[in-house]
Amino acid sequence: MRPDPWLTPEVVSQLARHNLLRPLIKQQVLAELASEFPLAEEERRQVIEGVRRERGLETPEALERFLAANLLEENDLRELAEQPLRLQRALEARFTARAGVRFLSRKNQLDRVVYSLLRVKDPGLARELYLRIAEGEADFTDLASRYSEGPERDSRGIVGPVPLTQAHPQLAERLRTAPVATLLEPFVVESWWLVVRLESQTSATLDQATERQMAAELLEEWAEEEVGLRLANLSRQRLAQQPAAPQPDGPSPLVAR
Repeated sequence: MRPDPWLTPEVVSQLARHNLLRPLIKQQVLAELASEFPLAEEERRQVIEGVRRERGLETPEALERFLAANLLEENDLRELAEQPLRLQRALEARFTARAGVRFLSRKNQLDRVVYSLLRVKDPGLARELYLRIAEGEADFTDLASRYSEGPERDSRGIVGPVPLTQAHPQLAERLRTAPVATLLEPFVVESWWLVVRLESQTSATLDQATERQMAAELLEEWAEEEVGLRLANLSRQRLAQQPAAPQPDGPSPLVAR
C-alpha cells in the first residue's frame, strides 16, 4: 500500500493529536470506494441540483460564497454531492449478496420484543407487587406508573418494541426464554429488583429494510478494517523513518576485558 504523499509525519502527528486521523482515513476509504461507481450524466445533474437547492446555492453568487467559505472547488462539491448515491451503488454491488448470511448470524439480536417492566430497590416491595399482579388485584401498568423507580414509569411500564439486545443481558436472557404473557417472578439485576412480563415477540425477517441494514453493517466493517490496515501501514512508515539509536563509543561495559 503506497503512502499518500500529503500525509507527512508532521501532518499525521497533528491529525492524531486531535483525534482526526482515523475519521479522515475512513472518509478517504469511502471516497475511494465511491469513485469506483460512476453515475450517469443525468443522475449527476439531478444530484448536484438537489444539493444546491437544499443548501440555498441556486444562484452563482451564493455558490461562490459557499465554496470560498469552505475552501472548496466546484468539483469538490460535486463529488460530495454524488458520494451518497455512489456508496449506495457500492453497497448493492459489493455487500447485499452477503446480507442474508449476516442476517442469519444476527437474527436473535434483531428479534424485537414488547415487555412490561417494573423495578424497585426493595425486594419485599417487588414481591408484593408481583403477587398483586399475579392474583389479579392490580394492573401492571397502574403499579408501574405508581411504584417503578426507572424511566419506564413514564410509559406505565411498557418498553418496546425494541431489539432484545437493547435490554440488560440478564433481562434479555429471561425474555428470550419466557412465554408470551407470562409474569416472571421478581429477580435482581445489579441493584434493582425487577418484575417483568413479556407482552409480545416479533421474529425478525429479511425484508428490504433489514437487508439494507445488514449490507450497511458489512460496509461499515469493511471500512473499519481498511482504516486499521492503513493506520498500521502509517505506523510502520513512522518507525522506518525514525533515526537509528546511536551506538556507544568503545567497548561495552558489560563485555569482559
